[in-house]
Amino acid sequence: MQYKWTVLSNTTIGVLMATIDGTIVLISLPAIFNGIKIDPLSTGSFQYLLWILFGYSIVTATLLVTFGRISDMFGRVRLYNLGFAIFTVGSFLAYLTPSTGSLGAMELIVFRIVQGVGAAFLWSNSAAIVTDAFPANERAQALGINMVAALAGSLLGIIMGGVLATINWRLIFLVSVPVGIFGTAWSYLKLKEVVSVKRHQKLDYWGNVTFALGLILLLVGVTYGLQPYGASDMGWGSPGVIGALLGGAALLVAFPFIEMRVEDPMFRLSLFKNQAFSAGNFAGLLAAIGRGGVQLMLIILLQGIWLPLHGYSYQSTPFWSGIYIVPMLVGFVIMGPISGRIADRRGARFLATLGMVVTGATFILLSFLPYDFAFPEFAVIIFVMGLGGGMFAAPNTAAIMNASPAEQRGAASGMRATIQNVGQTASLGVFFSIVLIALAASLPGALGNALTSAGVPQLAATFKQIPPTNALFAAFLGYNPVAATLRAAPASLTSSIPPATLAYLTGKDFFPTAIAPAFMSALRLTFYIGGVLSLAAAVASALRGRAYVHFEEFKGTGMPADSGPRAGGKQPGAGGPAVDPRPN
Repeated sequence: MQYKWTVLSNTTIGVLMATIDGTIVLISLPAIFNGIKIDPLSTGSFQYLLWILFGYSIVTATLLVTFGRISDMFGRVRLYNLGFAIFTVGSFLAYLTPSTGSLGAMELIVFRIVQGVGAAFLWSNSAAIVTDAFPANERAQALGINMVAALAGSLLGIIMGGVLATINWRLIFLVSVPVGIFGTAWSYLKLKEVVSVKRHQKLDYWGNVTFALGLILLLVGVTYGLQPYGASDMGWGSPGVIGALLGGAALLVAFPFIEMRVEDPMFRLSLFKNQAFSAGNFAGLLAAIGRGGVQLMLIILLQGIWLPLHGYSYQSTPFWSGIYIVPMLVGFVIMGPISGRIADRRGARFLATLGMVVTGATFILLSFLPYDFAFPEFAVIIFVMGLGGGMFAAPNTAAIMNASPAEQRGAASGMRATIQNVGQTASLGVFFSIVLIALAASLPGALGNALTSAGVPQLAATFKQIPPTNALFAAFLGYNPVAATLRAAPASLTSSIPPATLAYLTGKDFFPTAIAPAFMSALRLTFYIGGVLSLAAAVASALRGRAYVHFEEFKGTGMPADSGPRAGGKQPGAGGPAVDPRPN
């Protein structure tokens, strides 16, 4: 097997494993909390729920740029291999989680953070290692396969979590261990450094601390802003949340000024002088914000409303929501490698731009669906959305990496992945906030009217006190929100309810029908925002300029070294950048 295919195979397994573990807990949370003996719907445990959900992605997003920069200094393959090993250890520790209760939750959070550290090494180096191994005229297809593995992993994680959690919650972490052991051994035995490292460079301590602390504060602020605070349904008014957001923003604003003054900056701001690099990253950021929360929003729509209305028990909805999202994965899997291969021949601009236009159109189409939609229509729309995502991801990633000098690819890969992860996390915060604000305004009245119509107005006051966050997460976790509320209600209120009425209230139709109008109005707003951001990403993509490959990459591609105009007047052999003579 040629070395480049060994690289692609190993990095694809690494990316697949990391993304599976990014989402596998989404469906498994009820089983996890039951296993460590914590009620996930109690107020005190909500912070554990959020950190088990988002701690992995927060740690990964925070470390990507730092690890990419360090990899340029000490070797991408060396630190990629280390990431495989760390991830495997973290998975095994999460499987072991010895304690229960609050201590068990804290242990699991720490072990998930260890996994996140390993995933950050994998993510920050995989695209750079593939770029090192493949010539420019084959790179987009190879990166397309990596992108397919990333999305496939995020959806496979949901399905695997649903299956394994029904057997034993510990299996959702154990499943990564044999894969991790195999991948670690394979990478240590077969991968090698292709680009020489520059060990004389200095580590940018001030930049690393400023960026990491600023990003952590910002993402933690967004995470805790989703929690109830005092009498408010959300935490955006909490002094701690406000302080975290302002402090994080201040540090991130200071960060580029620090980077302009250090000798060897971690964040290579000079790369953004390259139009292909900056436009590709800006388009990627807009795309990530636009679509980052849509998968979770669609899962909540399926679990909280559509699946119960179509006869599925709340306990089974987490698994089936993953199954019903599969058309999006199929679309991405089909188009990712195809678009990469076309981009290798024709350049990234047209395909990436068209992909974002298609994605924007599917957001608008989703906004026309009723809450009790016909599944074939829904499946076609999300399938086309997957096609649009696949059409954008591989060409855009290849264009960014092609524009990066060989000695800075680790930093460039980390910057690209960080921008994407921050966009996705910010998207979750924005989309959740929109939905929760809308529900806070209309859910109490909707539930009150529904209870009055059902002949139990005495319960209206009790149900008005349900925070929208709790109601949404109850459905998301596979619990019946009404049944959970009635169990906690005083017996004096529930003892007089006729059995037939009680069965109706706790059945599959009452809650979805009551919540649907408020939820759908908010969800449509998120679709409009996603559509606008996708179209803005299309504009940014169109402004990336002609197909561009850094000069030294022409060697071995079959193209003349002196083809096309040189950026900056560099001559062949001078190591400068070059415009790729391929069409746009």
